[in-house]
Amino acid sequence: MSIRIGSTLVAVNFRNSTNLSRNQPRSCRFSVRSCLSDSDQRKLVFEVKKRLARDYSILPLGMNGRDDEEMILWFLKDRRFSVEEAIGKLSKAIRWRQEFKVSELSEDSVKIAAETGKAYVHDSLDTRGRPVLTVVAAKHIPGLLDRIEDEKLCVFLLEKALSKLPAGQDKILGLFDLRGYGAENADIKFLTFLFDVFYCYYPSRLDEVLFVDAPFVFKPIWQFVKPLVKRYASLVKFCSSETVRKEYFTDETLPTSFKN
Repeated sequence: MSIRIGSTLVAVNFRNSTNLSRNQPRSCRFSVRSCLSDSDQRKLVFEVKKRLARDYSILPLGMNGRDDEEMILWFLKDRRFSVEEAIGKLSKAIRWRQEFKVSELSEDSVKIAAETGKAYVHDSLDTRGRPVLTVVAAKHIPGLLDRIEDEKLCVFLLEKALSKLPAGQDKILGLFDLRGYGAENADIKFLTFLFDVFYCYYPSRLDEVLFVDAPFVFKPIWQFVKPLVKRYASLVKFCSSETVRKEYFTDETLPTSFKN
């Protein structure tokens, strides 16, 4: 049997086809992703790679470039193996990385913004083995620094968090410490930028977002931003510091700021 995925016709071999009989529960949903073998996935990666070389030859090669097969596969998975959609999203992401000069970001280049303590990658993984990107919202003052400095710090820390992924893990935890947050810390543009970065350039890398001890003043801001971040809103969980301590870290791995 064949399935058309984007513009590509993919042969799919079903094992134990008797399990797909009329006796199967109607609530069972067919998933294209689960039916693609490793061989089929490699074929689609090759198809995307070939198309990028033909139509986007100006894009760079190498790690995170148009011939990076791991990156190609990740975008294919995000786009449910639609070749056309993966090419469209991936080409934009590669072009953005080039224009934003992601490969040139370093500790020194983001030093000024990092010294505010507004965001950092926690040294330890959480209890589910995820790197933790932490934002201390009360330390963010909109306009204090040039917006590009905050954006560079955001991307640098995201790259750093992804570099800490252990074997078998491919997503990170976003921890927003909202204790002490006030109206002067509100920055809707930056919050939407952050979610846009995750959606457009690092798709499906964010596993969960914790909004910790959100004060009353934050709630209307989130209600305004929520429709803008679309499906990522479903990843958000409002919780307490106590929940962070008990469910996400051990005594040894708990961030220092949550030990008080």
